[in-house]
Amino acid sequence: MTTKPKAKKFRIRRNPASPDAGSTGETAAARPIPAPDAQSSAGAASASAQQQPTGSEQSPKAAAAAGKPPLSGQVSSARETRLETDIDAIRQEGLTGRQLRMARRVAQKHDLPATSDFDAVRLLREKGIDPFKRANMLELVVPQNKAQPDNTPAVGQPVQLPQTVPAAKTNLPSTELSPAQRRQHEISEMQREIAGRRRRKLVLLLARLGFFVMLPTLITGYFFYAVATPMYATKSEFLVLKADGAGAVSGLLSGTQFATSQDSIAVQGYLQSKGAMLRLDEEMGFKDHFTQGWIDPIQRLDPNPTNEQAYKVYKRNVKIGYDPTEGVVRMEVSAADPEVSAEFSRRLISYAQDEVNHLSEQKRSDQVSESEAALELAESKRREAQRHLVELQQDGMVLDPEGVILSLRSQINTFEVQLQQKELELAALMDNTRPNRAKVAGVEADINRLSTVIERLNDRMTDASEGENSLANHRVQIQMAQADLATRDLMLQSALQQVESTRMEANRQVRYLTTAVAPVASEEPSYPRKFENTILAFLIFSGIYLLCSLTASILREQVSS
Repeated sequence: MTTKPKAKKFRIRRNPASPDAGSTGETAAARPIPAPDAQSSAGAASASAQQQPTGSEQSPKAAAAAGKPPLSGQVSSARETRLETDIDAIRQEGLTGRQLRMARRVAQKHDLPATSDFDAVRLLREKGIDPFKRANMLELVVPQNKAQPDNTPAVGQPVQLPQTVPAAKTNLPSTELSPAQRRQHEISEMQREIAGRRRRKLVLLLARLGFFVMLPTLITGYFFYAVATPMYATKSEFLVLKADGAGAVSGLLSGTQFATSQDSIAVQGYLQSKGAMLRLDEEMGFKDHFTQGWIDPIQRLDPNPTNEQAYKVYKRNVKIGYDPTEGVVRMEVSAADPEVSAEFSRRLISYAQDEVNHLSEQKRSDQVSESEAALELAESKRREAQRHLVELQQDGMVLDPEGVILSLRSQINTFEVQLQQKELELAALMDNTRPNRAKVAGVEADINRLSTVIERLNDRMTDASEGENSLANHRVQIQMAQADLATRDLMLQSALQQVESTRMEANRQVRYLTTAVAPVASEEPSYPRKFENTILAFLIFSGIYLLCSLTASILREQVSS
């Protein structure tokens, strides 16, 4: 900014006799000169240079002729006084802001050095231009002369020589930018805007991650490290085995885990059931242990909990798994006290052993009872068959009717053989011309006697073979009773074998529980796993945030499209 230099000037009244000259000179000397700004200094200097001062040269002589001492101090020229008077007159015309802006644009079009809107009106009127003519509005945009160098006056404008007041500099950089500079400027603005937007989004992302992921993770980690009650885990392993000495078919699987897989799964289900929890509570006070006040609120049971609430805690603290490849049942029991945890594990193993013992008891008892009932029936039937045989033998007064019939037949055969011999002997005697009558009579008598005996034996044989009470009928009944008795003997023998085999099979179906790893009380707490649980919570919260963010982005895109 340039300021007007202060120089000592003198003004002498032209007409000392004039009464207004002294007052005018005093007023002009006392009036302060306004300080021009940077833009109006050049115009003011050029305007003051074009007009020559009128009274400044004669003021010293006039002052000497009047006999008064010359005035000293900062004074204004007559031109400056006239400029201020004209501007005050224009200011009092009451021009509107639109008219003043129009005058400024017209002055800029004609390259007039106007220091203000009112000065623009004054300069236009001096040039004989009406600043408020509407036709001038179409001529405001004038092409600039690019061939003319900077800091040179326009065509038709007089050269401005240096004056006592320094002119403003005209070689300042222009505010107008070239297209390349404007493009570079716009690109840099866009880059700054993009960088600022990225920073804002990054800050918002970090804020959301901190609120929805890091803060819950810190709260979870604080709980695991400072609040959670340490739990002591007791691990044990046991197997369910089958008795040795199985049959040929079942013996193929007797040495593998498939022989007792169903029993192991049944034991696992029982230990994880509510019945095992109730039995453990009755014997060891499971509910009382987890309702103690020093356990953290998440793992602690409420006073007087229901069976369902206690069962949830039981399933969380008693973990049982069956390995089908090895046939081993692994159990892990957690409690707030290591000794209590070990005792819980021992009791559960005893419950498992009782359950294994009762798994095949019903089947074995049914098989044995059925075989014993079949044996009793066979014995009773044999006893009845034997009693019937004895009764038949007692009713016929003959113990062996078949033997009697055989004896009769043998006698008849013997006597018939003798009769045939006697007949042959008689025929031999009768072949003589003069047979001996005594011998012939004796042989004939023997033949008669043998025939009589044979007839009597035949009659007896006939009586024994015919009729309801004959020996033949009696013999048949006795044979049937003997056959029935033999059948009952065979059935009794089969029932005895069945009973023995059933008992052996029942013994083979017995299951045994063998403890491979005995429960031992732990010295250090196994739960909670502080670091692992904190990392797991971080991953869970991150996944939830990611899913919610993706869902929100998809919905926002669908709505915007």
